[in-house]
Amino acid sequence: MTDPRSQLRVGALRPNQLLHTYGVGAVADLPSLSVVTLGLEHWDLTRSEVINEDRLLSVVKARLGPQVQALRLPPHLPETSDPHDEWARVGVPVSLFPTWLRCSDTRCNRLAPADAGFFDLMSSMTPDRNRYVHGCRGNGGRRPTAVPARFVMACDNGHLDDFPWSYFAHRGADPGAGHSLKLSERGSTGETVNIMVSCDECGSSRPMSDAIGVQAEQNLPACRGRHPHPGTYQPCDASTRTLALGATNSWFPMQIRVFSLPRAEHPVDHIVADFWKTLHLLAGLEEATAKMLMPTQTCWAELQPFGVDRVWEAIRRRADESSSADDEPDQVDLRTPEWKAFTTGTATELPDFTTRPERVPKQHRDWLKQVVLVPRLREVAALYGFTRIDAPEWDVLDTPDRRRAALSIGEPTWAPCAEMRGEGIFLRFEEDRIVEWEHRPDVKRREQLLLQGHGLWRRQRQLLPGQWPGLRYLLLHTFAHVLIRELALECGYSAAGIGERIYANPGELPTAGVLLYTAAPDSEGTLGGLVSLGRSDRLGPLVERALESARLCSSDPLCAEHDPTVHGRLSAAACHACLFAAETSCERGNHYLDRALLVDTLTDSRYGFFSS
Repeated sequence: MTDPRSQLRVGALRPNQLLHTYGVGAVADLPSLSVVTLGLEHWDLTRSEVINEDRLLSVVKARLGPQVQALRLPPHLPETSDPHDEWARVGVPVSLFPTWLRCSDTRCNRLAPADAGFFDLMSSMTPDRNRYVHGCRGNGGRRPTAVPARFVMACDNGHLDDFPWSYFAHRGADPGAGHSLKLSERGSTGETVNIMVSCDECGSSRPMSDAIGVQAEQNLPACRGRHPHPGTYQPCDASTRTLALGATNSWFPMQIRVFSLPRAEHPVDHIVADFWKTLHLLAGLEEATAKMLMPTQTCWAELQPFGVDRVWEAIRRRADESSSADDEPDQVDLRTPEWKAFTTGTATELPDFTTRPERVPKQHRDWLKQVVLVPRLREVAALYGFTRIDAPEWDVLDTPDRRRAALSIGEPTWAPCAEMRGEGIFLRFEEDRIVEWEHRPDVKRREQLLLQGHGLWRRQRQLLPGQWPGLRYLLLHTFAHVLIRELALECGYSAAGIGERIYANPGELPTAGVLLYTAAPDSEGTLGGLVSLGRSDRLGPLVERALESARLCSSDPLCAEHDPTVHGRLSAAACHACLFAAETSCERGNHYLDRALLVDTLTDSRYGFFSS
């Protein structure tokens, strides 16, 4: 991370953190500084690699507009031992936020903007030593460090601003020039009632508890509509909320994720398809000329092992195909191509997608049709916006445009992305067994109860009816959660490190299956611990133990008696003790879960797919 004005390196982040934790508009709390990641228009793309993932790019275009031309990794150069080398000037641009600082000397506690003349930036070749200092010569005669102010303001329209310290301390009055503020704390509890904002000149003083909760509406000004990452303001009528610096609800990413799928059976055809936007120019040349220019292509390092002749044949095959990559319509259905890739029934051996069919455990052949081990898997995620205060609803509903904050001032021409690699297990259910279960009278009555809770939930939020994912989705989603818990006990990964992908479509191409996988930016996601549990001799007992654990929850009978129509819930027999998973694991934010659809519970034994 670098400050674009001073080219000062202030910290280091992993590429995937720039999508999941500290992306555009997010605040990163560093050892002595607090910064916000700037908008895309500030990024230097010279060292930013383009990622070829057409399926993901087409969906990003559908969200952000057809002007988006590329997906890019954050700019990066490998670190060397020379701190003055070029790598130290390559990174993601950030800017100081909040701009108000406080002297860390408890006898001073001066609170002022960074550019007010009280603080000086002390730069260092070591990023974690960059800091602001105050000139009060505090403890031992040293200039004490100035730390970021502890509170900021935000609204649910995605705006973020400095806390109005002077306005708040003087109760909305204009104090004029020459008034200096202090932020001090009484006692050691850290409660907001003991944190005081005071003015030395007029003696005005006020506890921070007046800026929290219901009192904030009367004591704080209206939202100014500030976006610090592009440095813009826009009209806003939303109420503001005081947030502690570093609060987790100050930034929620809006992402799209896809798996890299095979484009062709032979590896050379797959690579040619990946780089077709560049290689299609060679297809229109004479063979001798094209072969002479091949080594000049940026992708030649990957194609060279196959030889010029085989690469030329692959280019000609690609050019002769009736539907080239450039002529294909934008695909918005991400699940169907993945389903087809996992259910081919044959093994696939590619660097980013390796599958191996596995025997179905004998004791589960009445409902489980196919098991596929996935030793290598590549996931690419793109960031297309973010929200504040409340998280996006993970496909439960479309987040309103007013809440989605843009990544740049104008329409972006590219989107930041990150790639992760991992492993997984794919389980395909018997379609006939699913259909038979869906048509049981008792199961249909349970569906009506869940539908009522779904409808009430949407009415409470003033949303239009619809977007019911279907009963088979709830079944498969619940099954994925119980199996994640069991796998985490055996595979070596934490439960938060295992993700899910649910395929539940009763339409023209019916799908019913789950993919449980890991994904990490390095080799940590491909250690083999998860794939090994998919072997026939180990998977069978694991599934049995998972289903047995789901029959009883430590919160029963309260959990089993959950009625989704009472308070308008999207789940029935589900809670933190039995089904809820980490935010990184669940694709629906722990919505649409019901143990009663899976097994016999303490109060119900009529609906379970696996009921005895």
